[in-house]
Amino acid sequence: MVHKKVHLPEKICPICGLSFSWRKKWQRNWAEIKYCSERCRRQRTLQKTTQ
Repeated sequence: MVHKKVHLPEKICPICGLSFSWRKKWQRNWAEIKYCSERCRRQRTLQKTTQ
């Protein structure tokens, strides 16, 4: 059986501006996910300390 992932919710990463889709590992806290990757999440903390 072939599954197509066209109906998954998406968000836009505020750091890099790329869109990212829902993942199963985020199912419990999808509302809290803001960044597409660990790298973008770390850049957020770097931006706060440099400002």
